[in-house]
Amino acid sequence: MRRISRITVAGAATASLALALSACGSTSTSGSSDSKGNKGLAIAYDVGGKGDQSFNDAAYAGLEQAKKEFGYQTADLEPTEGETDADKEQRLVSLAKQGYNPVIGVGYAYAGAVKGAAEKFPKTTFGIVDDATINSKNVADLVFSEEQASYLAGVAAARSTKSNVVGFVGGVDIPLIHKFQAGFEQGVKDTNPKVKVLSQYLTQTAEEGGFSSPDKGKTAAEGQIEKKADVVYAAAGLSGQGVIEAAAAKKVWAIGVDSDQYKQEALAKYKDFILTSAMKDVAKAVYNLAKSVEDGKPETGIVRGDLKTGEVSLSDSNPKFADDAELQEAIKTAKEKIISGEIKVKSS
Repeated sequence: MRRISRITVAGAATASLALALSACGSTSTSGSSDSKGNKGLAIAYDVGGKGDQSFNDAAYAGLEQAKKEFGYQTADLEPTEGETDADKEQRLVSLAKQGYNPVIGVGYAYAGAVKGAAEKFPKTTFGIVDDATINSKNVADLVFSEEQASYLAGVAAARSTKSNVVGFVGGVDIPLIHKFQAGFEQGVKDTNPKVKVLSQYLTQTAEEGGFSSPDKGKTAAEGQIEKKADVVYAAAGLSGQGVIEAAAAKKVWAIGVDSDQYKQEALAKYKDFILTSAMKDVAKAVYNLAKSVEDGKPETGIVRGDLKTGEVSLSDSNPKFADDAELQEAIKTAKEKIISGEIKVKSS
């Protein structure tokens, strides 16, 4: 079982903050500060935490790349159950106060916290993944065109189904996940209008566990498979593991999300049933922000990754997917049309 550490909100003193980071199980790594005494990249995880084999782990991969390349000290902190926006802001403030730069909140839930922390530390660069609402001189909004990769996932699903029924499982019923659903459904329908898409959400709010409950994902996928779905796409964070487990148990296809889930060690026993994954390169976005700070030219404003930049894509690790020439040609054609603007993918 994955260990999830818990953060205790620290007091104001720097020594207390440092102690809190150590005591709470933060995986602050060894390294050196730069000549000005600044530390390197720090990230604060979204719901599900490190070990979700998806969104948060992708952010950690970017942190590890920055640590390796720049040789500096990094830190990564877990969320706590039932935490408030004030708790999130305190977490970011504690990192900035200790000299970490940049400091990234992983997930849209950090919007208020990043805005507040950035106002308190105008000389620190902050980043937020999956939110474009913060307009600040020292904040980078790291966002993606998830609907484009999801469209390609829809093409793959429509060409792979034998029952003409496919499923979509969203973690939480919010605009961000609507992008995944909209792109997927459009890709399916444009490829084969006869294919039926079963779509559902696990919860209305993240607090209800939509992104962190594999059991909920498993139950949802089992229900769709009972209704003849033989390809199921999950955009549900940690809950997506349950979707993949259910698909493997019934020997149907699952489509992963965010990271290349075929390659995830924790999902290895299910990989033969993971057709592909609709990826967004959170690792690259996190690393690029760190590099921009290291180079003295911090990214700010909206920084978007899409098919054209290569920061959203479909994985091809599964040989059964990669070696299907007709399927690959269909995906290539769709990708080219999206990049050229011939296909306009819906985001809602």
